[in-house]
Amino acid sequence: MKTIDAARSRPVLEGVFGEYATMKRLPSCAWGLVDHGDLVCAEAPDVVYRIASMTKSFTCAAVLGLRDEGVVRLDDPIADHAPEFAHLGGPTRDSPPITIRHLMTMGAGFATDDPWADRHLDVADDELDGWLAAGATFAVVPDTAFEYSNLGFGILGRVVERACGRRLQDVVRERLLEPLGMTATTWEAPDAAVAGFRVDGGDEPLLGDGAIAPMGGLFTTVADLARWIGFMTDAWPPRDDPEVGPLSRASRREMQRVQRGFPPRTVQARDGRTRTITGGYGFGLNVLHHETLGLVVSHSGGLPGFGSNMRWVPNTGIGLIALANQTYAEMAEATAAALDALVAHELVGPAPVPVPPALDTAGRALVALHDTWEDEAARALFADNVELDDPYAHRAARARTLTDNRGSFRFARIEADHAAAATAVAHGDGCELRIEFQLHPLVPARVQWYEATLID
Repeated sequence: MKTIDAARSRPVLEGVFGEYATMKRLPSCAWGLVDHGDLVCAEAPDVVYRIASMTKSFTCAAVLGLRDEGVVRLDDPIADHAPEFAHLGGPTRDSPPITIRHLMTMGAGFATDDPWADRHLDVADDELDGWLAAGATFAVVPDTAFEYSNLGFGILGRVVERACGRRLQDVVRERLLEPLGMTATTWEAPDAAVAGFRVDGGDEPLLGDGAIAPMGGLFTTVADLARWIGFMTDAWPPRDDPEVGPLSRASRREMQRVQRGFPPRTVQARDGRTRTITGGYGFGLNVLHHETLGLVVSHSGGLPGFGSNMRWVPNTGIGLIALANQTYAEMAEATAAALDALVAHELVGPAPVPVPPALDTAGRALVALHDTWEDEAARALFADNVELDDPYAHRAARARTLTDNRGSFRFARIEADHAAAATAVAHGDGCELRIEFQLHPLVPARVQWYEATLID
């Protein structure tokens, strides 16, 4: 089901990405708008860029697939699978063992390491072992705070290799890239890959595959990433349909939930507005709150020579991709501005919450009860706490006060918050009746609380 007007969206995005590329003097920039996995408009969709830390979502998806098969458990200490790292304890005697979950959610406590790690993607296994022979530097005690770590994803790659006998890179390729038809996505630089440049115009070498590449080694295209975004957004809504794809919908949704919160931070948007970013880290993905759209999922990538970002709104199926070949190009600024522009032009909006039959039935019954109160109908509608919380006589009197001289109310719609809470809306003579209500957790679902408001 396509939800966006590509013809109206394209000039909006051309303006945003074009202005950004010019302002930042980017050597090249590729971008795309994704609608339920289809690339509906794009520039340079098949040009190969390195995507750096956007790789982390592929690494985590591969690990979750192994978890689902029982090969690993997320709370396994890393030493259970890679005993060569058993000495990597935290900075205090009461530090917990580092687990697979800690590595996937930036909770291992290792010191943040972007500048250093970015120069060592191609490190060999024995070099990694040598680095860690004396231990590791910790910023915080494991499992106490969010602390971004590329080294942690290198260790995660080793844990996977020990657990299943295959390099993490091969697991990603065989279990994710090939089934999804992401044929342009590779761990080694293809001949067609664009060159990477520094801000001053000098070139950057394309490092090869290595022991910490699970943190940021993939090369890919806008077109291939559209497939990945489509695969991630297809996890919504939860449903009874057969599973399709190499990772279950439940596990994909798990990736896109906050697993470890990070402190709110304030940024200055390109339009001059100040915005507070709230949310946390999922599994290889940032999970953010957008003031209009609600849940937004994103991840950036930055390496010497490259900058990238992907961003999507899960419940709408809409996503944005921006790739550039300039060192640490802040493409997250561009995709955030592009998404806000689509919202401002009313091309993207919040997805409506589905209304299940129980919610619809209860909302209609509440409207009818306020139109003509009958205790028998109330007992059929309400959970047993409702009359105990406030006798029906009092509730009936309030209903009459609201609806006297308004004529008969006509049910209009249900505005759902989720499957067990909503507002029933009805129209009377020159007024609107709004009844917020919640269902209780048993079957059949009954109303456990409501509050009615009349708006002239």
